[in-house]
Amino acid sequence: MKEKMNNKIKKIKLKWKNIILILIFLILFITLNISIYNIIKWKLDSKKTNEEINTIQENTNIEEVQDNKGTEIIKQAEKIPKENPYWDYIKMNMIDINFDNLKKINSDVVGWIKVNGTNINYPFVQSKDNKYYLTHSFNKSYNNAGWVFLDYRNNNINNRNTIIYAHGRTDKTMFGTLRKVLNNGWINNTNNYVIKISTEKENSLWQIFSIYHIPTTNDYLQTEFKDEREYQRFLNILKNRSNHNFNTSITSNDTILTLSTCYNDSEKMVVHAKLIKKQKKY
Repeated sequence: MKEKMNNKIKKIKLKWKNIILILIFLILFITLNISIYNIIKWKLDSKKTNEEINTIQENTNIEEVQDNKGTEIIKQAEKIPKENPYWDYIKMNMIDINFDNLKKINSDVVGWIKVNGTNINYPFVQSKDNKYYLTHSFNKSYNNAGWVFLDYRNNNINNRNTIIYAHGRTDKTMFGTLRKVLNNGWINNTNNYVIKISTEKENSLWQIFSIYHIPTTNDYLQTEFKDEREYQRFLNILKNRSNHNFNTSITSNDTILTLSTCYNDSEKMVVHAKLIKKQKKY
């Protein structure tokens, strides 16, 4: 009797062991297939994004424009040493874009951004929120690669802090090459410290003053400030975070640009620049 009971217990244990093994196998099988699906989907999104980028750049005339009567050099609150590269930057040409063809594709387009020393050379858009273009391409088709977009709170690029976002894609599209600014190769070339923007109303030149990656936070994404003191405190925080000292003054008289993307799953990559030159478009 005891032997029969033991055999029965062994059979039950064996049965449960087989069930557990089957469940583990099913979980691994499902996980593997989900991973394969995600890889294929990522590659398809990447292919579509690259094709769209090529089409946009082939059909968009990006002109370098010299200073004219509509050019304004932004007055600096502090005296800048002669050896500072700022004096070279304000002599640089800006870029000018005709947005007519781009607007036929997407009426949400508001500007074009070019970051020296990176692959960032794209039109950027603006929606009613900061979610839509996380999963939609420039032509508004669904795509997890998303697109480059302006914070919905910004009035074009007229706020004290203008914020532009994009995914940090490992295929080096969107803001995928923004992390290059942390490399010595990028930092050692001072010509890289410039961002160029063109909108329908004006072209502008921005000088980078802070670069860093930080655990995910939104404290650098403020667009409105109650007074000059609050804004100056905000600017001091951004400047002091920088991984590199750009020897660039920043005061409450300045207008700034913020670029934000993912550095990894828990950190953000951030670049800040200040407006140093702009040119009205006629």
